Amino acid sequence: MHGPRIAALTTLLAFTVPAFAQQQPAAPLPDHSKIEIKTIPLGNNVYMLESRSGNITVGVAKDGIILVDGQLGPHDKIKAAVAAISTLPVKYLINTHYDGGHAGGNETFAKDGVIIVAQDNVRKRLAAGTTNALTGAKTPPAPPAALPSDTYTNFAKIRLQGRVANLRHIPNAHTDGDTYVWFKTARVLATGDTFTNGRYPNIDFANGGNIRGMIAAADVYLKLTNARTKIVPGHGPVADKAALLAFRAMLVTARDRMAKLVKDGKTEDEAVAAKPFADLDAKWAPNELVAGNFIRVVYRSLTDKPDSKPGLLKRIFRRN
Repeated sequence: MHGPRIAALTTLLAFTVPAFAQQQPAAPLPDHSKIEIKTIPLGNNVYMLESRSGNITVGVAKDGIILVDGQLGPHDKIKAAVAAISTLPVKYLINTHYDGGHAGGNETFAKDGVIIVAQDNVRKRLAAGTTNALTGAKTPPAPPAALPSDTYTNFAKIRLQGRVANLRHIPNAHTDGDTYVWFKTARVLATGDTFTNGRYPNIDFANGGNIRGMIAAADVYLKLTNARTKIVPGHGPVADKAALLAFRAMLVTARDRMAKLVKDGKTEDEAVAAKPFADLDAKWAPNELVAGNFIRVVYRSLTDKPDSKPGLLKRIFRRN
């Protein structure tokens, strides 16, 4: 990476939780003691670790390891799965975005001397704390040890011996701090939650997410990949380009149907009652709650005004 940087803590604009948020039950947290980690080889010394908490990408170089995402846990099992692949040290941990299922391992790995890398907005969100607009649940500010030590704005590159990871920011898709990671020589793409295989994504509209950005992300990935590419989604099984095409088609259908409801003057609750994605739900929604929440996030994507000042008060420091 060129000149590691740390984004300063910033005061984020206040977000008012809508009334419906109080009506949405929070999803139960998984019992980490029962979570099992499955290792899936992707070729060329790159692997996917799959569990109910999400996916981790492991890129092995000659002198160390690059991890993409760290999950909430169980970190002892994650470390054991990585050690079973290679006894080399983990040098870098990349956060594809801020939420705990992807940045939850930061503090644990940082204690081992791992450099935590993320897009600038991830550090801001972690430092300030966040609110889930669907449930009203608040996540407090992360401790300093859990904040990324190296951040970037648009593009970064991590180099180890025999392994390069290209990082690029995808603006306003799942969140405002999404990163995709491209292991070019291995033809492996790690997308974080800008792509979820076989399920609706959670578009975090309270923290910069938008369905338009999700579609734009899919367009970037479709240009980058081919039939031989292995795609590691934020959640779900390893995917190929055909699965990504199906995901994009679903997003476009959802956007277009919701745009008509918005044009017709429907309220959010009226849009939910109309069940505009009923035919999509069989494939993409595991339950009615997920189906209803996806209607809400798409509606808000098309009706909320975007934050026009995402870079207010930003300062950048050099990492010692």
